[in-house]
Amino acid sequence: MNQPLLHSIVLGQGKPLLILHGFLGMLDNWKTIGNQLANDGFQVHLIDLRNHGNSFHSDEFNYDVMADDIKKYSDSHQLNSCCILGHSMGGKVAMKVAVSYPNFVSKLVVVDIAPKTYPPHHGEILKGLSALPLDSIQSRQEADEALAVYVAEKAVRQFLLKNLYRSNTGRFELKCNIEVLAKAEAKIGENFSITDQYLGETLFVRGENSGYIEDLDKLVIQNHFPKATLQTIASAGHWVHAENPKDFYNSVKLFLED
Repeated sequence: MNQPLLHSIVLGQGKPLLILHGFLGMLDNWKTIGNQLANDGFQVHLIDLRNHGNSFHSDEFNYDVMADDIKKYSDSHQLNSCCILGHSMGGKVAMKVAVSYPNFVSKLVVVDIAPKTYPPHHGEILKGLSALPLDSIQSRQEADEALAVYVAEKAVRQFLLKNLYRSNTGRFELKCNIEVLAKAEAKIGENFSITDQYLGETLFVRGENSGYIEDLDKLVIQNHFPKATLQTIASAGHWVHAENPKDFYNSVKLFLED
């Protein structure tokens, strides 16, 4: 049986641009930016990665298979010479696509993640989502109260609870494959081979208030992406595109159109 393709929404016409969300996110997180880029002459493919959003669930979950998913998706849509933008985990997928299929990627944008290994740090979030009493909760408010035991920040809970939906039976379910994602937490922080390189134009974007890309990471970025530039967006943390959308958009648009 053939593996299904990733779920996506395609916006606009023009040069193809693939946008990849982060861990526990979904394509909806990028609709505002996607619509802006579509209005500015790009054919934007907002994509749900495997085990996320409305894409298929699979026990297999690592950067190799996720990069292959993107290549298969692109082949099925007859796309080549694409720009790729990825945030956080999606940024690592985008980097893996670029080093694995360099002739396929024309420009690469990596948002608030570096080509290095990160220690597991989603433990409480994963515990909280796994512990949601889906059999009994009757409202999003109840789900939020249950999740608050594990996740104090309301904005983070709101982001996570976008995964919550009512099934045809009326019962609340999670779109993300929480069982597989919880087991794969260590893999999310993994890096690729130290010899992997992408020689195309690359933009790394970090939030001023985020610690995901440190100044010391500039060397490892240059080792893997010799043509990379790093830009810092003021008044923004890890969710750069949501916390300072104007500056983020202007930075990305200028790079993609240059």
